[in-house]
Amino acid sequence: MTSSETRLVRVTAVTVAALVVLRLVAAAFTQLTFDEAYYWTWAKHLAGGYYDHPPMVAVVIRLGTIIAGDTAFGVRLVSILLALPMSWAVYRAARILFGDVRIAAAATIFLNATLMASVGTTIVTPDAPLMVAASFVLYFLAKIWQTGRGVWWLAVGAAVGAGLLSKYTALFFGAQILLWLVLVKDQRRWLASPWPYLGGIVAFVVFSPVILWNADHQWVSFIKQLGRARVEGMTLKYLGEMIPTQFAFATPSVFILGVFGLYALARARAAHVAGATLINVSVWMIFLYFVWHALHARVEANWLGPVYPAFAIAAAYAAWGTTWNPREQRTMNWSRRLALPIGVILFVVLIVQTNTGVFTGFRRDATVRSVGVGWPALANEIEAIRLKQNANCVLAADYGTTSWLMFYLPKGTCVAQFQQRYRWTFMSEPDANLFKGKALLIGPAGASFAYRARYARVENLAELTRKRSGVAIETYAVDLLDGPKGEVLNRALPPELGGPR
Repeated sequence: MTSSETRLVRVTAVTVAALVVLRLVAAAFTQLTFDEAYYWTWAKHLAGGYYDHPPMVAVVIRLGTIIAGDTAFGVRLVSILLALPMSWAVYRAARILFGDVRIAAAATIFLNATLMASVGTTIVTPDAPLMVAASFVLYFLAKIWQTGRGVWWLAVGAAVGAGLLSKYTALFFGAQILLWLVLVKDQRRWLASPWPYLGGIVAFVVFSPVILWNADHQWVSFIKQLGRARVEGMTLKYLGEMIPTQFAFATPSVFILGVFGLYALARARAAHVAGATLINVSVWMIFLYFVWHALHARVEANWLGPVYPAFAIAAAYAAWGTTWNPREQRTMNWSRRLALPIGVILFVVLIVQTNTGVFTGFRRDATVRSVGVGWPALANEIEAIRLKQNANCVLAADYGTTSWLMFYLPKGTCVAQFQQRYRWTFMSEPDANLFKGKALLIGPAGASFAYRARYARVENLAELTRKRSGVAIETYAVDLLDGPKGEVLNRALPPELGGPR
């Protein structure tokens, strides 16, 4: 590399490191979402799978809490650090495929500028390790193209397997790889080689704990997630949500660059045909599936996470890999310059808004519906009532409130979701004797729970409010339950196995 290229690589590495530090700071000061608290309960009881997802997110959280304890920072630590290997893999993939340090460096920066990467690693979900796996699939396929060595297929299999351990969306990786081999003439020879099939065996072995867990649980996780593809009526309203949310999650600059880059790659010169085809296939296959999905159900913004490593490379190609007419070039130049500052500003604004509400005049908004702002103080109030009433257990109806209670109440407190018990098969139930005494029921104020009829005595003790910046954002009723008439927990089968919906 020339001295200027070396300097660019160093600047890129420092930029990524600085962004990771920014996310670590945000993680330390932001309370957990209810999904993060739920995944934290998984991490305390590692298994081959869970009702909702494969186990990788639990492993990521478990590693973080071993290092930094059962804190919001500990839960998120390793997820945020995953941005480092993800960035390295994207840099190396882009450098190999297009032979340009500027494209590789820009792809790395653009990926980290997106909210998909910044928020998607700060808030721990299965999408963070899935994005890392997608990045390494690109890198290892690039190595196959570069070296022609079959042994790299074993690495591809390991990366695909790691993706499958993260989220079932990784099933698309196999189809993407096959399509790439078919479309790129000089790669078709691999179809007659044993190496790709050996890579498939590696992926299967890595994924096998999830298969075994599902086999032992009536295939419930497969049925739940793969059942999302079932069509029950068509509508355009969700499609109208999908593109704007991706525009926001990619950030405007990276979105514009990425779209232009995909177009440029579709007409790329023969010298770049393998890389251009790989990037396009890696974006379009998953994207088009979710376009189809949006015709009958909502597509959450984070579900498109695995396309972002390839999309960032496409954005970098638009910025540095091709030429445009003067008007388009001005758009590319402005988008390239603004990508990082806009990404950082949006991330900071989102974190500040979530924690303070300042940008909406401290009113309740969408950012606090799932984030546990105010839960530490609320949990202290609930615990004080529990001790005063000598209640053995704290019960809730939904898994989110249950998970927050488990995380924020003193460790060892008896906490249970009284319904949907199939969610909690990974952990032992509280001692049955604890349910024979008093219990507290925590739920939204004004909610009507038929569950109260299971007790001889029900008394409303208080209505407690969790607050953000001193402003009420959610009120919970605290009921004292005494004298259970029979079974306390509802162990009905999940709807996927014929239980009630």
